[in-house]
Amino acid sequence: MSSTPEQDTPDAASPAVEPVDENLAIIARQAIVDESRAVYGYELFDRSTASDSHTAASDAALLFNALSYAGTEALVGKKTVFINCTHDSLSGGHLELIHPEKVVLEIPPLPDGATPEEIEGRLPTLEALRTRGFRLAFDQQALKRAYTSWLPLAAFIKLDMQAFKPELAAPLVKFATTHSKATLVAEKVETAEQYELMKSLGVKLFQGYWFALPSLVKATTIRPSQATIIQLINLVRKQASTAEIEDLLKKDPTLSFNLLRFINSSGFGLSCEITSFRHAVMILGLKKLFRWAALLMTTSRADGAPPAVGQTAVVRGRLMELLAAELLPPEECDNAFVVGVFSLLDTMLGVPLEKALESVALPEPVMDALLRRTGVFAPFLELTIACETGDEVAFAKNADALHLSNRQVNWAHLQALTWAESLNEE
Repeated sequence: MSSTPEQDTPDAASPAVEPVDENLAIIARQAIVDESRAVYGYELFDRSTASDSHTAASDAALLFNALSYAGTEALVGKKTVFINCTHDSLSGGHLELIHPEKVVLEIPPLPDGATPEEIEGRLPTLEALRTRGFRLAFDQQALKRAYTSWLPLAAFIKLDMQAFKPELAAPLVKFATTHSKATLVAEKVETAEQYELMKSLGVKLFQGYWFALPSLVKATTIRPSQATIIQLINLVRKQASTAEIEDLLKKDPTLSFNLLRFINSSGFGLSCEITSFRHAVMILGLKKLFRWAALLMTTSRADGAPPAVGQTAVVRGRLMELLAAELLPPEECDNAFVVGVFSLLDTMLGVPLEKALESVALPEPVMDALLRRTGVFAPFLELTIACETGDEVAFAKNADALHLSNRQVNWAHLQALTWAESLNEE
């Protein structure tokens, strides 16, 4: 429940004057450590925009970006993530997309002047969140008489070391431990003396400059065009079949990449990795798929056409699928499509392919083809690239290796180009 990032950072003005890259999700995180200074979790702040407003929409965007784009960097292993919330955001659909065990919701007090009835009126929402498995954190305002009814719901209470005198630390800690079962967190700890004082009083968790300044986690994002996302939303709203939704995912590499990366993020809480589009749609279900698409819509560019590299990736995927259909079983054709589509992720993201693929789960044969150019899909990929570049030597070598005639390959390439063109006309 640290104050806004602008207050937490020594140079508050500088982020606001930098140009905003719409493809960059910038998430600040500050460590929360235990008494032995091992990291217990991270509090996250959104630094992607110049705005310092904290709204329900910004809460949703922060959580979505953390899960979708920052991947394992922001959600390190099994560390707990603390997210500041507004009361408006607590009933937001974005919370249905995450695993409650992964996230602590930091609940602010109501504005000054709130009536006892207004404070009591928040209880059903808070109790429902706790029933769903979320842990709630309050600041020391919750120790005031008006908030007594909230205290039994507290999993954490954060004590702001800049908000009270040292002599009040002991009574505050005693009151908090007597009236709640919450784990106490001393925040804005800036000196060794503050740390030692709170540790001597039995406080177990600490946060502040004395341990670590907020650090930035940057992740380049690729986001589908809004037109494609609207197509997905419309399919979900009319309760289209899994096959229809899978077809749309296969048409847009940015959409499918985002979905696989999101559903395999640690915040989603699955115990197994999802490696196919069909499996992702079935696991997510229509309701959560709609929520995901709606959130993706709010974080995507409003401009239209997909970039040329995306078009090339779709052609590659379709061509590999068609060539594989001549020689491999149907489930392997799906993987061939994925190899083709994701073979240009390095260009899309501007990072090495190995790094791009860290954030998405793919079958080992797919990874072999993409990273090592080995395995069953490698000659299909090499042949596809040869078709694209006009490399006659590579074309002949790989077509021979696969026992495919020039006519078969050229016909498949024409079909793939026609199919990709038709997608832009829909």
